Amino acid sequence: MTDPGYDLIKMLELTPVGTDAFQGVGTGGETTMRIFGGHVIAQALRAAYLTLEGRLCHSLNAYFIRAGDPAVPVIYYVERTRDGGSFTTRRIVARQQDKEILTMSASFQHEEAGVEHQHPMPACVGPQVLASRSTLRHAEVHRLPEKHQEEFLRPRPVEVREVQPRDSFTPDPCSDKNQLWFRMMAAARQSAIVQQCLLAYASDLNLLASGLRPHGVTWFQPGVMVASLDHTIWFHRPTQFETWHLYAMDSPFAGGGRAFNRGSIYAADGNLVASVAQEGLVRQNGAGEAHHRPSVARSKTGE
Repeated sequence: MTDPGYDLIKMLELTPVGTDAFQGVGTGGETTMRIFGGHVIAQALRAAYLTLEGRLCHSLNAYFIRAGDPAVPVIYYVERTRDGGSFTTRRIVARQQDKEILTMSASFQHEEAGVEHQHPMPACVGPQVLASRSTLRHAEVHRLPEKHQEEFLRPRPVEVREVQPRDSFTPDPCSDKNQLWFRMMAAARQSAIVQQCLLAYASDLNLLASGLRPHGVTWFQPGVMVASLDHTIWFHRPTQFETWHLYAMDSPFAGGGRAFNRGSIYAADGNLVASVAQEGLVRQNGAGEAHHRPSVARSKTGE
């Protein structure tokens, strides 16, 4: 069986289809039912990189507009907003069948020195003593209808080990503090650009779950509708994603049908490499706008 991590790297090989326009595939990754939000962000970031040289992304902000259909190619249109002396700005629009599914702005900077400080990595048990996502899912798969079991157990490109995993179907309310370790072995020997795109992909993993933890809710439960609405990443340092990284997340607020979530990604040596923020839709009756607007609606076989 092919390592799904290599399949993910292959998905970053976009095809030019016009001036500053690039085509990507929507299949593979976290779910086969919709295009995973991190998948579209990673491809949009890769498309932007195809229009510049010599600079790395330091921040991006994306809005999910519509659900992505994995059976339909995605076209990424890049607007060269600004090429300055220190910073480069790009705006990217992802479309399927002439409809926008994502808009994103990204800023790039040439390397330079400056003042430095960071908050320390929180104390946490290491990944070596934690069960893998695959192990936990095999222990729970019998609770799903047979037609969903294969998708639930399908290998994913990113290896995930949760520090305090919850029951996927009937969890107890708990703290919004949400930590996991993750890595992707296939990232070894990849360029700094590809490493960053892979980290962008992984940054959408389990973040929205932080806002569900205090309420004893998961997206595997009937009638629960959750969806990513926007996603912001600040890249602080280049990193090697084949090594373990700690994703320390929390959810300071939920209300109005939305949950706000944030995360800090640390390399195993304690260096803070990225910060993330995301707002997500949370509904417990599956009614209203959630049926047609959010682009990363979860289901029983989702993330």
